[in-house]
Amino acid sequence: MAKNLNADLHSLLLKKSPFPEVSMQELVRQIKGRKVAEKKFPFLNRENIIFPPNLNLEQASSQDTAEYKAQFFKGEKFIDLTCGFGIDAFFLSQNFSEITLIEQNSELLEIVKHNWEVLGREANFINQKLEHFLENNTERFNLIYLDPARRDNHNRKVFLLEDLSPNLIEIQEQLSEISDEILIKLSPLIDLQHLVSSLQNISKIWIIAVKNEVKEVLVHIKKSEIEVEISCVNLQSKKSEFNFKLNDEKNCKSDFSEPEKYIYIPNNSVLKSGAFNLISEKFQLKKLHPNSHLYTSGNLINEFSGRIFEAAEINPKEIKKGEKYNIITKNYPLKPEEIKKKYKIKDGGENYLIFSQSQKNKHILKAKLL
Repeated sequence: MAKNLNADLHSLLLKKSPFPEVSMQELVRQIKGRKVAEKKFPFLNRENIIFPPNLNLEQASSQDTAEYKAQFFKGEKFIDLTCGFGIDAFFLSQNFSEITLIEQNSELLEIVKHNWEVLGREANFINQKLEHFLENNTERFNLIYLDPARRDNHNRKVFLLEDLSPNLIEIQEQLSEISDEILIKLSPLIDLQHLVSSLQNISKIWIIAVKNEVKEVLVHIKKSEIEVEISCVNLQSKKSEFNFKLNDEKNCKSDFSEPEKYIYIPNNSVLKSGAFNLISEKFQLKKLHPNSHLYTSGNLINEFSGRIFEAAEINPKEIKKGEKYNIITKNYPLKPEEIKKKYKIKDGGENYLIFSQSQKNKHILKAKLL
């Protein structure tokens, strides 16, 4: 297979399989899987690993996010109620003695079982619907993990907790009866206020981004007297995590200013959290505008959880035709494509143009990323 990793897959599909018992479609699927594994889960980029259909690869967590989650949990009994391709289960279960994996898709579960044998890991593999397992189960577990399906019967994406499969609101009491700790992976588009108001005993919420793209929202349920903690994470970044208590934002307010020497743009995981005033107060920054979520200061704040630019106001006439800029727009009437067309500039280069507005004026800032 290795020699065909960079082959034209469409051409391969037109050829006859060299193995009578394996179709060319299946061989191409395995080549695609190996190519995905190179970047998404490199621990599976090895011989004798079997890959599932592309949809299962897309829905699986990356190795980066799975390894990040695994560091927070340990115990005796771990169960994954929605195993899928088993990436999260493989890493989360490493600090547990007994592992149980539930998956309703028998073909997918056989693939996971084969791969775990190749990797030298043991587990109890159960081909069953989650609901049926919960009805008959009498065991208790130290940690339950689940990643509910986010598509309805017509394959349309859904985001409300009650529309997921399983319905988390309906089964949360059942889950709490068999474990004191529950970990749930949710869509990056989930509404945090809806989440907090719908599920009981939330202890912590992680908003996990990789290279500034929010990949998932992770919810830890555990009976606790402490206030819900939010942790904004940007993996593959040198920036520190941004942590706060859920009610901290309500007790903060922002000051406003015209652009100063430094401009700050929070990581997307921080923006997802909605802690817009807390950002201003924690880092002693001023906002340009209530709706811009751009921050500024005269002094450099290196600890900021996001991108920092050194910037200066420019006159639009200073923008020369054909120059290259990376364009950022925040609360500005024109979109990046319209700006490029208006000023006849191109994407790229080291310099940035930031288009935004303060409470008093519109601004064009020429900026350099620090």
